[in-house]
Amino acid sequence: MAKKLMKGNEAMAEAAVRAGCRYFFGYPITPQSEIPEYLSMRFPEVGGCYLQAESEISAINMVYGAAGAGARVMTSSSSPGISLKQEGISYIAASELPAVIINVMRGGPGLGSIQASQGDYFQATKGGGHGDYHMIVYAPASVQEAIDTIYGAFDVADQYRLPVMILADGITGQMMESVELPEMKEYVVDPVKKPYAARGYNRNDPPDKRHVINSLYIETSELTELNKRLQAQYRLIEENEIRYEAYRTENAEVLVCAYGIVARICKAAIDDLAQEGVQAGLIRPITLWPFPKQAIAEAAATVKGVLTVEISAGQLVEDVRLAVNGVRPVEFLGHPGSLLPATEDIKALIRRIAGRE
Repeated sequence: MAKKLMKGNEAMAEAAVRAGCRYFFGYPITPQSEIPEYLSMRFPEVGGCYLQAESEISAINMVYGAAGAGARVMTSSSSPGISLKQEGISYIAASELPAVIINVMRGGPGLGSIQASQGDYFQATKGGGHGDYHMIVYAPASVQEAIDTIYGAFDVADQYRLPVMILADGITGQMMESVELPEMKEYVVDPVKKPYAARGYNRNDPPDKRHVINSLYIETSELTELNKRLQAQYRLIEENEIRYEAYRTENAEVLVCAYGIVARICKAAIDDLAQEGVQAGLIRPITLWPFPKQAIAEAAATVKGVLTVEISAGQLVEDVRLAVNGVRPVEFLGHPGSLLPATEDIKALIRRIAGRE
């Protein structure tokens, strides 16, 4: 398959088209605006429905409606816009509907900056909306991985009937890389595979054929049953959907944990240190939820210490500490806002943890 040079945002949008997505509702915000811009041109070519809503709140509720009808539907935004969508995301999760949401993170809090950040980790993995729910959260580290992840995300969302989030950063959305695009999928709503979908049954149909999409349960017993069902589904996801990359972890003296674009910076530092005889390895979570706790725990058991690196004041590091469970010391290097960690700073910390200063 021929390779093509593409900007991250446009590549992610094209991946959604090729995955069979034909509905997009969103609102422009930097640094993800190329996603809706691209789809506004691309969807008419494939018979899709593109609509720029009057707000992010309207957009997520349109996603809710399209998902309830069985469509493959997506929205995208950047950090403050995703915050506005949180109530709707909770409704979608409670209604057990599939949808794909892209967050191209920018600096915060507040309006912050239009540069890259990883400050939305807690929001994505701990439930930014209300109630006990989860999304599957992917964190691609390259444009190609973002394409591949989105291409499969719609199938995963359908399989488990839940929203899936792609948590990218501003750099991944804006940089250009050589990529291979997957084949075009033709997607048609199948009532057998999506028996819950509201498909416009006649009003004379019996009640058991009238599909009502709902997240309101007045009876506490009914709400309890929903939550039990959701939690059982989440345990199944934890068993089957954890993804991570292990890099140079064999014989490592220090374990580094990072995701997204920061993991690429850490790899450069690890490669440089290998030339000095300092052995460090990297565990890069690809799914931020479900989190690769076991992989981190096993890798940490044989090292002198663990270093977590991120573009935040310290969010990923909390899950790393829980995974390590006090077996080894966990240190943190991060910057809130949008300042990227420097390779030399990462190397200096690894040397110190390894006792090579």
